[in-house]
Amino acid sequence: MATVTAPATASAAAPDVTAPPTAERLASLDAFRGLTMILLISHGFGIHPAFKDTPSLAWLAYQFEHAPWIGCTLWDLIQPAFTFIVGAAMPFAFASRLQCGDSRGRLFGHVAWRALFLLALSNVLSNWGSTNGLKLQFINVLCQIAFGYLLCFALWNLAPRAQAAAAIALLVVHNGLFFLAPGPGGPFDPTANIGARLDLALLGYNYSGFYTTFNFLGNSLTILAGMWTGMFLRRPGSHAGRVKTLVAWAAGCWVAGMALSPVIPMVKRLWMGSFLLVSLGWVLAAFAACYWLIEVRGKRGWAFPALVVGANSLFIYSFSQVLRGWLSRGLAAFTGNFAWLGPAGAIPQNFAVLAVMFALCYWLYRRRIFIKI
Repeated sequence: MATVTAPATASAAAPDVTAPPTAERLASLDAFRGLTMILLISHGFGIHPAFKDTPSLAWLAYQFEHAPWIGCTLWDLIQPAFTFIVGAAMPFAFASRLQCGDSRGRLFGHVAWRALFLLALSNVLSNWGSTNGLKLQFINVLCQIAFGYLLCFALWNLAPRAQAAAAIALLVVHNGLFFLAPGPGGPFDPTANIGARLDLALLGYNYSGFYTTFNFLGNSLTILAGMWTGMFLRRPGSHAGRVKTLVAWAAGCWVAGMALSPVIPMVKRLWMGSFLLVSLGWVLAAFAACYWLIEVRGKRGWAFPALVVGANSLFIYSFSQVLRGWLSRGLAAFTGNFAWLGPAGAIPQNFAVLAVMFALCYWLYRRRIFIKI
């Protein structure tokens, strides 16, 4: 881990410019990362506890909580968005390192180190404060990124057709095993699907919430889709043309996922094929909107808070995992959790916590301190 000076950020000087291949950072991708992190660390802005018992607004509250099993909510899209961003950044990062003189062997060493660090950090964060003994786990988003990062780096070294063939094979294997080895309640039995049985055999326990380690294969495909998107964005072409392509991809993924859902249920906790495609459709559409605003229209001012948070995504994620509860309890001494507002008090309380966390990111940003691995 190191603190570094802020890198240059790619920008669009005028609408619909033609951008050559570049290894620089993409402002719209950085903004999209920040928006995703803000949504994550906000804990849904307190909307779920505020409105879950209000009949007219229960639909809104539902979007800020994970679907119980089958389905897809806004909250279910956070991890696909973040893992997509990891993949999209890979071609830019790899090109930058190669241009600086790194060999592919050294690049692999860096990728392996990052993956190992993420695995270790994930287990530290997941076990922090535990009173029931330490448990090795692989379902935290950082672990899922670590596995997918390694796998996608290996695929990045292959020819495009080989990458596509590998992606299809992974999709078929991941989804097919659920049908080939069903549990007592069928292929998608929450407690006895193939993923749950593998965890019980290999780890000696099952995760709460019906999550499984096996879903890293589906998550890796989301990272791979992000990697392909990053490779596409590095090719010469107009920004407006890229937006049209991104929207077309988004629509195609969404339609394909919905068509697949009657056969393969949309289960995020298993990252089934239908969820992979539908979530990818929504993520691509959201990124296309961000890309259009920043790269095509040149409107950047609105994205400044997102850029500040996104510049230190690893720091603020770790802070949120370990210290967010402590921060909220400390602020409650002054705000009283806004109890006079009833359940709606959860909204200003969560905004107060978010404001302090943003201030921490801004302090680091102003001093050009960016924590990364």
